[in-house]
Amino acid sequence: MRAAERDDAAALALVASATFLDAFAGVLDGADIIAHCLKHNTPAAFADWIDDPDSAVAVVEAIPGGAPLGYMLLTTPDLPIETGPQDIELKRIYTLSRWHGAGMGPALMNQALDDAANLGKNRILLGVYGGNARARAFYERHGFALVGERRFLVGTTWHDDVIYARAV
Repeated sequence: MRAAERDDAAALALVASATFLDAFAGVLDGADIIAHCLKHNTPAAFADWIDDPDSAVAVVEAIPGGAPLGYMLLTTPDLPIETGPQDIELKRIYTLSRWHGAGMGPALMNQALDDAANLGKNRILLGVYGGNARARAFYERHGFALVGERRFLVGTTWHDDVIYARAV
């Protein structure tokens, strides 16, 4: 695992779409997944997050070869709850399912906590699909507690998400 660099933007866009599809195929509508990925998982978006001094992006790569296996993104909160300047949103944390159980998720979460502290933040927020029991259990094991709800658009379909928070 390492901090992402601008040259990683295309690889991050690829692994972002792959992991979103991996996580939600058979759960969400396929056309909505594709539309969501094409809109939100672009190299330009990742380049902007990497360049943003208020964001942190990490990538996990295979050894040997350097293929992206997962990533983490912290950035300015965009959630329908009250936030302050000491808050940051864990916008994304994904690994390919083939590597679930290999310790990448906890390592990415530890990196997120370290990066949040290094950015001077004291609370991490995140939104997650309410029906994603595996992800919710992961966040709860890492000390996150429910603080709200939101509606989240994937393609053309709205979904009910929950919002979690924890201290850094």
